[in-house]
Amino acid sequence: MRVLLTGVSSWLGSRLARRLEAREEVEYLLALDLLPPREELERTEFLRFDLRSPLVYRILEGARVDTVVHLGLMATPRRAGGREELKERNVIATMQLAAACQRHLPLRKLVMRSTTAVYGSSPRDPALFAEEAAGRGRAGEGYARDALEAEEYVAALGRRRPEVCLTVLRFANFIGASIDSALSLYFSLPVVPTAFGFDPRFQLVHEEDALEVLEKAVLEDHPGVFNVAPEDILYLSKALRILRKIPLPVLPPLASAAASLLGRLGVVDISPEQVAFLLWGRVVDPGKFLREFGRILRYSSEGALRDFAARRAASPAEPRAPAWEEEVRRFLARLSGGSLGRGA
Repeated sequence: MRVLLTGVSSWLGSRLARRLEAREEVEYLLALDLLPPREELERTEFLRFDLRSPLVYRILEGARVDTVVHLGLMATPRRAGGREELKERNVIATMQLAAACQRHLPLRKLVMRSTTAVYGSSPRDPALFAEEAAGRGRAGEGYARDALEAEEYVAALGRRRPEVCLTVLRFANFIGASIDSALSLYFSLPVVPTAFGFDPRFQLVHEEDALEVLEKAVLEDHPGVFNVAPEDILYLSKALRILRKIPLPVLPPLASAAASLLGRLGVVDISPEQVAFLLWGRVVDPGKFLREFGRILRYSSEGALRDFAARRAASPAEPRAPAWEEEVRRFLARLSGGSLGRGA
């Protein structure tokens, strides 16, 4: 396998790269991102690159990639540099990647990390969301809409290249000591604001389980769209008791104002769709995923939260990205030299 991996600057991307490095099936691994990996990688070739660039096709062709793993979707505008930048890096980047994959005939497989946020959160939600329930009317705005639009570009690729194995993994909220998601930062607050009279339901995926699922999707063929979540659910009230946190109930009309204040203070970036999630919750049906992948999740939602409570630690700050264009030019210039092989 010759694998291209996006989003390697995240903890999930860096750890997945380390796992793939250890697999003999992976002959060559190329990682693209604007920021470097969080961990030292041994035989992964890292290239600073903006996926919005049309040069992505030349990279696919030159590196002779047959498998693409797209982890590049970002959830928080603050990390991306604003809402408009976030949308471009989520949607436009995926559009460019899908277009390049369509032209790249050796492509055999594409695995995309998506999110159950595509279902939205509202008082009209069903008890369980099945995969076919996602749609533009539900996704709302922000990250959820970005993820759904990104999925649509991948689906269009599948219609034009039906021989390519497409795997879209809609993960429930990640939790873990190493992942600095909005939810983990929210749970780390000394006093946790909640909406008075609301007790949302949700599911949690342990960070190590997420890695296990992604690795299996890369190494095996599992075409389709899957809700990745444990079977059990948590209520926010129980989660706060497990974490031994003090809830601070606020009136629902003030929930958005409270979230905005936390964002301005740089404490935690809670988007409007995440405010809706903390009001109404979201629970998905993982039946299709369990039938296809087997019972590979080691942690239940409650087990993942308890592990997070025991191992909670501060996340390191990420460095700013330097310019990447010159590195891309050097990389493309030497593609014809035949130096891209195992251990490159």
